[in-house]
Formats: sequence, C-alpha cells, structure tokens
Amino acid sequence: MTGRVLPRPGHSQKDIFRIERGRSTDTVNFTENRATRFHVKHPEQDSQVEATTTVFDGSTPLAHEIAELTRRRQAIASQTLPLPARTRIFTISNQKGGVGKTTTVVNLSAALAKSGARVLVIDLDPQGNASTALSVEHREGTPSVYDVIVNDRNMDEVIQKSPEFDGLFCVPATIDLAGAEIELVSMVAREQRLSRALGEFLDEYDFDYVLIDCPPSLGLLTINAFVAATEVLIPIQCEYYALEGLSQLLKNIKLIEKHLNPKLQVSTILLTMYDSRTNLAHQVAEDVRAHFPKEVLDTIIPRSVRISEAPSYGQSVITYDTNSSGSLSYLEAAAEIARRGVPR
Repeated sequence: MTGRVLPRPGHSQKDIFRIERGRSTDTVNFTENRATRFHVKHPEQDSQVEATTTVFDGSTPLAHEIAELTRRRQAIASQTLPLPARTRIFTISNQKGGVGKTTTVVNLSAALAKSGARVLVIDLDPQGNASTALSVEHREGTPSVYDVIVNDRNMDEVIQKSPEFDGLFCVPATIDLAGAEIELVSMVAREQRLSRALGEFLDEYDFDYVLIDCPPSLGLLTINAFVAATEVLIPIQCEYYALEGLSQLLKNIKLIEKHLNPKLQVSTILLTMYDSRTNLAHQVAEDVRAHFPKEVLDTIIPRSVRISEAPSYGQSVITYDTNSSGSLSYLEAAAEIARRGVPR
C-alpha cells in the first residue's frame, strides 16, 4: 500500500490531488501539535528546566508504619539478651485449638536461639506441626517423643538439630503419639514419665530454654508437660471464645501445682492474632490485662500473613521474613521473656 487515494467514480484527477494535499497538510499539523503537546525537556538542551527533589511525607499512615518498623528493627539489633542462670522449662498450653500454641513455640524458640540461647523444643502434639515448622524428620517410624514416654528411650537418642539456628534442637512427634494416652493409662507414674526423662537429659546437656508444645486438650500428654515444666505460657487469641476456657485451664494448673508439681506457675500470657482494626480485639486485650497485669507481656502478636506462610516452607517467621511485623513481634516477646528471668 502506497497510501495514495484510489480514484473513485465521479472523482476527477484534480479532486484526488486536492484530497491528497489536504491529507498531507493535516498530517503535518498533527505532527506539529503532538510535538507541542508532548514536548520532552532535556536538561542539557533546555536551560529553563529546573531540578526537582522528591519530598518524603512522614505524616501519612504508611510512612508512620515504615518509620515504626525501622525503629523496632534497630532496637532489636542493638540489644543483647541475658541468658538464664538455670534452664527455664515452659509448657505452652491452652485447651482451645487455633490460638497460636504451636506458632508461638516455633517462633519464640527461633527468636531465643537467634539471640544466642540453646533451645530445646519438645513436640508433644500428635499432629507434629512444630516438627514440620522446624524442618525435622517426623515420619512414621522416626524415633520420637513417643519412644521416650512409652518405651523409656533416652531423650538424647531421639533429639534432632533444626536447620533454623545452630542452638535450636527438637524432639519430634510422630503419629504414634496419637495412641500414647491410652497406653499411658496402665503405666506406673504415668504423669511423671516426661519429667523424669527430661531431668536425666538436662543433667548431661546444657540448655537455656525448653519449650513444650501441647495438644489442645487436658489429657495425660498435657499433664506430663505440666509436671515436667516450671513455667506455663498461655497464648490467648484476641477473640471472645478464647476467654471461655481460660478459667478451667487455670483450675487444672492449680490442681497439678498442688498435687504433682509445686514448682509450676503461670508466668507468661501472650496475646496473639491481634487485629487492631476491631473493637473486640481491644476489649479482649484490656480484659486480660486487667485480670493478669503481671503475667501478660507488653508485646502483642498481630495477625500476619507472613506468620501463616512460614510453616509451609518449613521455617519460622524469624528466618522466613525477618523484617516483617510478625517476626519483630516474636523477637520482642522473646526479649521480654528473657529479661523477666526466672519468676520468683
């Protein structure tokens, strides 16, 4: 195609020339107008171009959030956490499911290990989610906490090192643990089996923290965890239902303290899955703080996509996304726990 106008019936040669001339003129005018409208100024060619500087507006909500995250990162990076004089053994428990028990165990243990502490995680939940998140083997047949409790194996025979941090270790849980409660019923000293095995292990190996992940129930596995521990950490989801079973949990802890483990006490309560956009979350947090002013940590764990994503990659949020709000919150919670030391 040359772009020339084809002759049509009734058009003379002069008409065709007039049309082509008009088209050419229109094209020139359009080109000139476009050049005027979309003229790009080049500093080296146009002396009238002035340099512009982008001004950061710190008054916006996004800018404020970025500045706050930066401040928190710098504060965490500059601190050195104290190590306890003796091993602190925590049982993380709440008979309500879905409140963040396993997530808290995994991320607190990783945060403490990152600070230089030697940490042991005991996965006492048959689901084995803590073992998955710490990337340790826990397929059926793997030596596990089941063998320690039921078959009297030494704990050092089943312990595995987590690739998360050098000082982080895990006693995994396998599906065999699902039937352990039935097998424990007929055993002698069924409530003290984990306590005895852990005590023998800690006599030979030095650890700063032991975190025991419990199933969402108050059965024999959870009782074993309570008897083995000296402190209880209760994660509480910032929703109404999370408060309903708290009183029953505290009654059971008191009974165990009275009859089986006089050293046991509720030392720490951690508010989890906090959604600052809802009034309910604020109300629940205020109510819990009013009833447990000494036990509740100042740090609150927010709802975070990164926290939910991390286990699918076999990681804690501490290594999955160190700079996320969820990671910073768990690092701050670990720092609070470390500074509180062993409760009196």
